Amino acid sequence: MIRFILAAVMVTAFPAAAPTPPHPLVIAHRGASGERPEHTRAAYELAIDQGADFIEPDLVMSRDGALIVRHENEISGTTNVADRPEFADRRTTRTIDGVATTGWFTEDFTLAELRTLRARERLPSLRPGNTAFAGETILTFQEVIDIARAGSARTGLVIGVAPELKHPTYFAEIGLPMVAPLVEILRTNALTTADSPIIIQCFEVTTLRALDRLIEAPLAQLMSLSGGPADLPGQTYAGMVTPEGLAELATYADWAAVETGLIIPRTEAGTSSSPTPVIEEAHKAGLKVVVWTFRAEDVFVPSDYRGDLSGWIRRFYGLGVDAVFSDFPDVAVAARS
Repeated sequence: MIRFILAAVMVTAFPAAAPTPPHPLVIAHRGASGERPEHTRAAYELAIDQGADFIEPDLVMSRDGALIVRHENEISGTTNVADRPEFADRRTTRTIDGVATTGWFTEDFTLAELRTLRARERLPSLRPGNTAFAGETILTFQEVIDIARAGSARTGLVIGVAPELKHPTYFAEIGLPMVAPLVEILRTNALTTADSPIIIQCFEVTTLRALDRLIEAPLAQLMSLSGGPADLPGQTYAGMVTPEGLAELATYADWAAVETGLIIPRTEAGTSSSPTPVIEEAHKAGLKVVVWTFRAEDVFVPSDYRGDLSGWIRRFYGLGVDAVFSDFPDVAVAARS
């Protein structure tokens, strides 16, 4: 039997929400991950200091049932696990959502073992400055909530949390279901109501439907430019952003969380001058729209906006999006003002 690991916490209320919340919201993608290694305390605290309204942790599972914060359950790219000889025999190959992946996986480590690892920059060739901040311990979901609560107290603002559940069907199939421990933590922290400072994201549909039956907290259906939900073979994200698809999505979620290309298609010359109707149709269905992910490096920015991340973000603000995910929350905040 898996034991859900939840550190003892003293729950204190977040500050009362401002009469007029910021719009669009700025969600710090894995913290200020353009300037600090992603999913670290340094990244989250810097994002809060830069004015982010929400901080985002990706959630995966440890062997003993803890929700921990990593981009993926394969952790050789974000920790020093490959340098630890005592863990060499845990290198293996797993098939995650149909893709064979070789490395070290969080589900093969207890929380105590994961605590001995050290975080490092995932994209050192693109973000060499971040390598100077390596060495932090891996965080749990509860610790990220605590960081947001402390940031709220420090700034007098409401700092929300936007967790993403990674591969929940896969984890359930190996005996590590994510929904129950997530809901337990949300209830412990009084984060289950419709006005809670939280947005729970997932690329899968059945997990969001299950959460919709258990809590009132806002839910976001993630959708990419290609592919479809791993839990619903045959369904595509392209079909889910049609008017009919968005109407169905609105029966269980509050947000449509879409990749930039689903709003502004890219062309050989850069970007299309004509946006798609996704934002308008989502709003008609009663959904809010959050767009991902805004990064400053040239490889991530359309050719006609290279060197102008602020302009790229402002283009989406002008189309009426309700929130953006950015690795550089300071740029997104400045663009908003």
